[in-house]
Amino acid sequence: MEIKKGGSQTPDLIEQTERYFDGIQCWTWSELLLSLKQCQDFLKTLNSSSILPKFLDLFVERLALLNVESPFTSSSENSNSSSSHSAKSYISTSWWFEDLVFMNINLFEKVINAIITQKFDHATICSFLFFYQRSKFHGTSQAKKRKIIGVVINLLFVLDRSAISCRGLFDTFGMSLCLKISKFYQNKLEVLVGSKLDRAKIDDLLVPSPHGKRYMYDVNLILRLLKLFLAENRFSPYRLKKVACLMDLYIAEVAPDRHLKPSKFVALATALPDFARDSQDRIYLAIDAYLEVHGSLCQEEKMKVCSVLNHNMFSMEYLTDLSMNSQQYKLKSLIKSSKYARTLSDSSICHTGQGSRMRMWMVNTSLFKPSNSIFRNKMKNLDHIMKCKRIVELEENLW
Repeated sequence: MEIKKGGSQTPDLIEQTERYFDGIQCWTWSELLLSLKQCQDFLKTLNSSSILPKFLDLFVERLALLNVESPFTSSSENSNSSSSHSAKSYISTSWWFEDLVFMNINLFEKVINAIITQKFDHATICSFLFFYQRSKFHGTSQAKKRKIIGVVINLLFVLDRSAISCRGLFDTFGMSLCLKISKFYQNKLEVLVGSKLDRAKIDDLLVPSPHGKRYMYDVNLILRLLKLFLAENRFSPYRLKKVACLMDLYIAEVAPDRHLKPSKFVALATALPDFARDSQDRIYLAIDAYLEVHGSLCQEEKMKVCSVLNHNMFSMEYLTDLSMNSQQYKLKSLIKSSKYARTLSDSSICHTGQGSRMRMWMVNTSLFKPSNSIFRNKMKNLDHIMKCKRIVELEENLW
């Protein structure tokens, strides 16, 4: 199969090579690898002929057949463990990974495209992509790493999303941020990450802010990921609730950041629809932390921050906390902001979606009255009722 560099490729040579390929079904795995390595050595020469695509198609067909015939595909009769079966199943589909790591990035891309065309299992392809990426990153220059990760992102983008390993994807996402890959590849990767945001961990989201920015974490990145997630999963209640729990943790992390603007805090708190959360208890705590750190905010800014709250989404525990701690900073700041919102009822602020939540706050002051069914059923203790009366009196004095 050897072709001399710079030698002319006559039709006879191409025909001889193609006839040579007719016996590929009888080749051993070692012979297949040797031929693939020769293809890599003469890649520039073969690119201008039909030999390489022909060989790659035959190579992938043979690989698929060897995969099925692998001795690892059948589990041991003595093994009844599901974990053991899973391990053997993984070995049966990944036995060839190490053998193909020798490929340079150009041949790697061609081989993977051929594998995809042959309808190979996408989960196996994905596993190999991440395996190749990890293997090639050791001792490689930043420029080569960027090229490798760009090719991997392009290939991931054509795979079935459900077959993509979430952990591998988020690891790639983290590496891409460190490598500062091009905007084109970063945008494609964000689409993939956004679609699987419900599988992320809080550490995956704590991305430092871009160079030159004063705020601690890259909030704009998270807002983009949320937008991409909602584009595909707005009507998936289970996945929405998982993302809401994740975002509550994230908001709690960023709330103490002195440089986080109120508009960004509000954007994070309101990015998901109300039905994604069972309660707003964690949002309430985050607002408390945010306002304590940002004591210099004007009344209008405080009102904007507090407007994300909806009393109908407070748990009984936190309604009780509000009623029993009215003299403390938390409730006083919220009530004052609500009072201020009334004076702005004709302004553009109270005509936004957040303004409507603030109006709901003002309308629902009955939540603090002891006649309310929630308090009637849950607060039978006279001491609690007296405290509820005091909070109602406090509200009336404030208005």
